[in-house]
Amino acid sequence: MTRRNVLLAVLFLVSVGYGFVFGQDVTIVAPTSEAAQGLDLQAVSELFKDSNNLEEFEKALNDPDIGINNLDLDDDGQVDFIRVVEDVADDTHVIVLQVPLGENEFQDVATIEVEKAADDNYNMQVHGNSVIYGNDYYLAPTVVRIHAWPIIPWMFRPVYHPYRSVFRIGFYPHWYRPYHPVTIHTYRTRTVKLTSRKTFTVIRTSRVKSVTKVNYKPRSSTLVKKRTHVSRTRTSKGKTTTVKAGVRRTTNKRTGKTTVTKGVKKTTRTGKKTKSGAGKRRVKRK
Repeated sequence: MTRRNVLLAVLFLVSVGYGFVFGQDVTIVAPTSEAAQGLDLQAVSELFKDSNNLEEFEKALNDPDIGINNLDLDDDGQVDFIRVVEDVADDTHVIVLQVPLGENEFQDVATIEVEKAADDNYNMQVHGNSVIYGNDYYLAPTVVRIHAWPIIPWMFRPVYHPYRSVFRIGFYPHWYRPYHPVTIHTYRTRTVKLTSRKTFTVIRTSRVKSVTKVNYKPRSSTLVKKRTHVSRTRTSKGKTTTVKAGVRRTTNKRTGKTTVTKGVKKTTRTGKKTKSGAGKRRVKRK
């Protein structure tokens, strides 16, 4: 083959590859909000899988030597304590990861949802709170049968009482010691031993169908100061679309009322042109 033919063949393969990449829909589903970067749910999922019970899970979750929790939602320079509160209905368990931020002020971060479908057949998923991780952010195990995990038979033993942490702001367990958050790079480095296992995968729809049986209502706090806007990027046929969704809280200093506004901003880039659109919906007043 002549040099000219070789060059033409290479150019052809490059053009085909280019067309293949930009002809696909590629969605980056990892949340990029400032708040979400403080708690990698992939690492949380692995920690749950390895725990023997929920008390042990809560302790490991707040252990600075393990370093999974790097949340500082109220931006006070201290990592927030995450308590574990469980609700149960029949064979469905909802385990809430919740941050106490003040007197009667709690911010739910994520839920771990487990249901028993049949003997030795369980469904499980980790669901990121929509305020922090965006809508429909789930992690599910890549293996179907999870009954061998030590925490599963513990949760589904014949006589079981739901685990409800009694800890709150200013009242922590004797083993807990406050610590400072680290940089994102340091955080990702120390959690890579868990996140590199690939036991869990990100999904966009719920697998635990009976979760609605549990009487769970997410709690949000007005004391959250870290940005909770979530960005996701989608590339389709040369067009790059970034969707940013989040919650804005505005407090009227005169009346003391707080307005919670959900907003979505969508930006599409095609070559040199950029189209942008934004919409807001006021949802709640306190």
